[in-house]
Amino acid sequence: MPVVPVFDAKAFASNLPAQPGVYRMLNAAGHVIYVGKAINLKKRVLSYFQKTGLAPRTQLMVSQITAIETTVTRSEAEALLLENNLIKTLAPKYNILFRDDKSYPYVVLSGHHFPRLGFYRGALDKQHHYFGPFPNAGVVRESIQLLQKVFRIRTCEDSVFSNRTRPCLLYQIKRCSGPCVQLIAEPAYREDARNAELFLQGKQTEVLESIAGKMQQAADRLDYEQAALFRDQIQALRKIREKQFVDSGRALDADIVACAVQDGGGGKICVNLAMVRGGRHLGDKSFFPQNAEGYDPAAAVEAFLAQHYLNRGVPPVIIVGEKIHREALQILLSEQCGHKVAISLNSISERRIWLEMATENARLALKQMLERQISQEERLQALQQALDMAGLARIECFDISHTQGEATVASCVIYDNYSMRNGEYRRYNISGITPGDDYAAMRDVLSRRYHKVAEGEGRLPDLILIDGGKGQVSVAQETLVELGLNDANVLGVAKGEERKPGLEQLIFPGMKKPLQLPKDHPGLHLIQQIRDEAHRFAIQGHRARRGKSRTSSSLEQVSGIGTKRRQNLLARFGGLKGVLTASIEELQQTEGISRGLAEKIYKELH
Repeated sequence: MPVVPVFDAKAFASNLPAQPGVYRMLNAAGHVIYVGKAINLKKRVLSYFQKTGLAPRTQLMVSQITAIETTVTRSEAEALLLENNLIKTLAPKYNILFRDDKSYPYVVLSGHHFPRLGFYRGALDKQHHYFGPFPNAGVVRESIQLLQKVFRIRTCEDSVFSNRTRPCLLYQIKRCSGPCVQLIAEPAYREDARNAELFLQGKQTEVLESIAGKMQQAADRLDYEQAALFRDQIQALRKIREKQFVDSGRALDADIVACAVQDGGGGKICVNLAMVRGGRHLGDKSFFPQNAEGYDPAAAVEAFLAQHYLNRGVPPVIIVGEKIHREALQILLSEQCGHKVAISLNSISERRIWLEMATENARLALKQMLERQISQEERLQALQQALDMAGLARIECFDISHTQGEATVASCVIYDNYSMRNGEYRRYNISGITPGDDYAAMRDVLSRRYHKVAEGEGRLPDLILIDGGKGQVSVAQETLVELGLNDANVLGVAKGEERKPGLEQLIFPGMKKPLQLPKDHPGLHLIQQIRDEAHRFAIQGHRARRGKSRTSSSLEQVSGIGTKRRQNLLARFGGLKGVLTASIEELQQTEGISRGLAEKIYKELH
């Protein structure tokens, strides 16, 4: 066994400058186990090697250090940025890690002369107006539905809008004013869009006053039908405002960040992010960081602010409940966003109320997570006993989805550490097999999934779960043996009689009689949970692939139709259905389509 050299901290620190920078601690294997920043590198590095006062977690980390690498920066803010980038890239085992979530959704009002109201996620474009971000997609869709009811703003794509000849169903149910067929004048429509924009900005009083004025004007000229429409708008807006349980009374944009820590030193931490936009509380989202053991709430909040906001849009105010070092982060976020960002530590009035709400929601979310974890632990233990597999922890489950052999997709979902690891899910498009051959599809996905494991990269899961019966299990076992993975544990889940939940049969390779657990068995519930998630994920991928092939393949098969011409056709006619119903003369009017090509397209599609 090789001897791990003792790291001479004093000798190393003697050559360090008293300047801002970032340090990376490495173990004997050369892996980075911790990344930190410092205003004074020399002092900070030496502080880890003092004899007393270190937390147990820090002591354990220090005992593994064999080398330290440093990078000098020009400022603490620059060090903070570098530290955050390294943490996200390297994911060191002793750094608190927050999931780098996908971008948050927005409500968008397009820059079209008849603005479109829609759901948006991604990079922001200056030609459109964006409102948000919102904590989840559900809140965005709810907001769009409310705005449709009140202001009747269109939600259709521009390509559909440009090619409508009669109003759609949304006009019939009074969710759109029909600008596509000139049922509303452009100035009136733009006024509605402007009111929707003001409402999203939190200027509800201004909107109500504007509509009330127009209602009075309509009544004065005896246009009572129009006045009634304005009255209904006012009533709907007031109902929305009554539902809003938190309203600042002014158009404030702010995020509230609160933290809750598990009682008894269990190490679990929850950070709750609440969003206020335009003075309205839009909802919240809870985060549960990895490697949180030994960290206090202030450290967790600091880590969250850096990892969450850097390289992302930030509101002018961030309200936190912990005493943190905020100066460098404020400078960095302000430079990044192009506007002043203030991190508020001592909140009063309505901000205090919001912070208390966020803190309580963090406690509730943490409690619920711990209860779910206990339940998952019980389920896993029950499954371990039922299968006689001590140490069972990581399960990978596979499912195949297709429609009569069309657009076959295989899914792989992961269960590990008492939860579904959706960040590790994978889909596999299956091709080159006989359509509908589930055995060949299963062989293909397992070969692609585990060939690197067979070559020494990665590790096998403790259990490979197959959604299928004896045939699929046999194919799976044969495939793994061919890869040289003879020790892999394979288990099939066959649907029971009449495909009723609770009657599933568990099939091991070579087992003569399937294992059938009681309906209320916790281990069976865990298997059902994982199997159903694999099924959902496979179907989702299959539908997307099938839909894509059905909307594009017909035109792609026509010779002379490249990407540009196909896009022109789909844009002009609002999709493939419109192209199919178009005449030769109408096709010919599309940019880049000659008479001969129009005739060819018509012939191919009919």
